[in-house]
Formats: sequence, structure tokens, C-alpha cells
Amino acid sequence: MNTTAAKTRRPSRWTPLGIAAFVLGFMVWWPLGLAILAYVLWGGSVDDLAARAASEIKDLFKSAAPRAATRAWSASTGNEAFDAYREETLRRLEKEREETLRKLEEERREFEDFIVRLRQARDAEEFERFMAERKKAKKSGKSRKG
Repeated sequence: MNTTAAKTRRPSRWTPLGIAAFVLGFMVWWPLGLAILAYVLWGGSVDDLAARAASEIKDLFKSAAPRAATRAWSASTGNEAFDAYREETLRRLEKEREETLRKLEEERREFEDFIVRLRQARDAEEFERFMAERKKAKKSGKSRKG
């Protein structure tokens, strides 16, 4: 077989997932099996279809969850005292969250500075070791080449 033909050949669209979907499609409802067969023959791999569907479902849940949580917390209970208490608690928690995030960011910056200083100290130590070995080699008349 020609190596260029092997490189340009498209990988098989019949994967284990595709075969299982095809068989189950016919078992559940024969038009579904035909639709899967047509998709694989003219469209693409069932694996690609499943990956796209999973990605779209994941995106849908990511965008829906924050809205649902916001609606749940913003709905009025009808009791003004409780609603005021809830709003004050949420404000306090948000303030604590912001303060915690600020402290974490400050600690992250301090840690990064520490790592930079540590690397500089290690680099200086390695350079000093190199210079000492070089000086020692020159004194003994040996060259480090070779």
C-alpha cells in the first residue's frame, strides 16, 4: 500500500460506540437505527456526535446553574423581616468572601516573591560553585574542555 494513501485515509467511523448505537437504535425503533446508519455513512462518527452532545450539555448546565441559584436567593418569601435578615446575611457573606479572596491573593503574591527569591539564591549558589570549580581547575592547570 502506498504510504501517502495510508496517511490520507480517513480513520474508520465504525467505533464500538457507533456499533452499539446502531444495534440499540434498531432494537428500540428501526427508523432510529436507519438514522444512525445514515449519519455514519454520510456524516461522521457517532463518537464525534456524542462528544459534541456532551459538550453542549455541559455548557448548558454551566450557564443554567448560576441563574437558578440567583433566582432561588432573590425570591421573596413574603416575610419582610426574614427577607431583610437574608439580605443582610448575604451582604455579610459577600463581604467576607471578598476579604478572603483579597487575603488569598496577597498570600499568592507573597509566595511568588518567596519563590523568586529562592530561585535567585539557588542561581547565585550555583554560580558561586561554578566559579569555585573553575578557579580550582585553573590552579591545577586542567582545562574543563574535552
